[in-house]
Amino acid sequence: MDVGDGREGRRLEWQETQVADGGPESGRLEPEPGGRPCIRRPGIEPSFRAGRTDVTSGTDNAGVVSAVRGSVVDVRFEGRLPPVLSLLRMGKDNGIAIEVLTQTDPHHVRGIALTPTQGLARGMPVLDTGGPLKTPVGHAVLSRMLDVFGNTIDRGPALADVQWRSVHHAPPPLEKRSTKSEIFETGIKVVDVLVPLERGGKAGLFGGAGVGKTVLLTEMIHNMVGHQEGVSIFCGIGERCREGEELHSEMREAGVLPHMAMVFGQMNEPPGSRFRVGHAALTLAEYFRDDEHRDVLLLIDNIFRFIQAGSEVSGLMGQMPSRMGYQPTMGTELSGLEERIANTDTGAITSIQAVYVPADDFTDPAAVHAFSHLSASIVLSRKRAGEGLFPAIDPLQSSSRMATAGIVGKKHYDLAQEIRKTLAQYADLKDIIAMLGLEQLSEDDRKVVARARRLERFLTQPFFTTEQFTGLAGKLVGLKDSLDGCERILRDEFKDLPESALYMIGTIGEAKKDAKPDPPTKPDGNPAPPAPKAGHA
Repeated sequence: MDVGDGREGRRLEWQETQVADGGPESGRLEPEPGGRPCIRRPGIEPSFRAGRTDVTSGTDNAGVVSAVRGSVVDVRFEGRLPPVLSLLRMGKDNGIAIEVLTQTDPHHVRGIALTPTQGLARGMPVLDTGGPLKTPVGHAVLSRMLDVFGNTIDRGPALADVQWRSVHHAPPPLEKRSTKSEIFETGIKVVDVLVPLERGGKAGLFGGAGVGKTVLLTEMIHNMVGHQEGVSIFCGIGERCREGEELHSEMREAGVLPHMAMVFGQMNEPPGSRFRVGHAALTLAEYFRDDEHRDVLLLIDNIFRFIQAGSEVSGLMGQMPSRMGYQPTMGTELSGLEERIANTDTGAITSIQAVYVPADDFTDPAAVHAFSHLSASIVLSRKRAGEGLFPAIDPLQSSSRMATAGIVGKKHYDLAQEIRKTLAQYADLKDIIAMLGLEQLSEDDRKVVARARRLERFLTQPFFTTEQFTGLAGKLVGLKDSLDGCERILRDEFKDLPESALYMIGTIGEAKKDAKPDPPTKPDGNPAPPAPKAGHA
């Protein structure tokens, strides 16, 4: 093996001799003069010899960098090869971390970098850590912000009194899973009425760029974390660093940070780090569910960036891309993450995930694969966002498996179906209105349009997280009040009120306080139908 001094055929042998004062760090790898690898351990002084091919210590398995191609690194080992998913350390102060993905031949492994590889060169010594990537678990992680390695990134002290666990775990077996169905209220009218979430289920917020996925997710955090009797974990995958800092500040001001942990691998991180940060967050969630028997609220922003990081890793490793450039193993990788989010007899993990939809194309393979894992799919519409109807949730495309009479109750189910029917009829009439005008509709159709437009405006809601931008105080609305408001609108109780009286309010009782004079009446004494606003038809 070439160890960097130009001589071929030399092999590594490690002889450990006791040293009185020891080195400063356990397992630290340092080069000796001539480029030879040397492991520094407290109380042990290794020396280099030629001729042997085995390694005397189980974890002191050393190798040499043989090739560097961006984030892909090949390492040669003369002794045993590290298993797949092992973590390798190299570079200055062992600051560069590589995760083994393949064993290319009896002496070489190929891995992906979890850190930047600047300064890495062929011939540099490599240390096999003897295990996979690990993350800290325990009470000490609450109120802290971590990276994929478990390092604190909130400028606070390092973690103490924690356990370290592998980020790689199998999903819980079927016999340990719970099948109980229970509604998880969010305080957001359109979600609780039409797309109820499941406690212990997985909900996805689907939308393109700039339609409000992160705002809606942040509002759900604000509404639910304070009422959540358990632990909340936020996982940032491949999104903006600014959003992580803002979320940390907001949670601290709201007083819920002591029950929350945050794990970030943002868009400036290498693809290997972004690919593993979701597994690190899930390891934390599994600890609180299985060891402490607590319910966990897991929030992920953005699951598409996990798929995107996997695609980058796949391309770097030389795999043939699949449809639309995605990795051929996308379904397996996503399942390995999503199936760990499950209910067991000891606790439940409720997950809400933002899912970016490229170019608003809901047939994109990433969106299609994500849909299949979720119990509720909340679709955000760019058209509704352009009309100022926030949250911009499309009630006709969104769905939830909880919206059945057996779970939410017959009254709630019937009312939700009536709302959907009214909105669907209005959507069908929009083309006629655009071509012929509202006056050409029958009396019954005009009533349907009036109800639908009032429902659309009542289902808008001012958010706590956007108060500083809108100047409107945030509203938290209970399910009972939301159902009552929708039912009264369908009974035409507010037909004499202008549509604007129902826009951006909380409960239906606030509408009359904001009511303006009734619209002008026609000669027959009936209220004149509201004229569609530009862009709203």
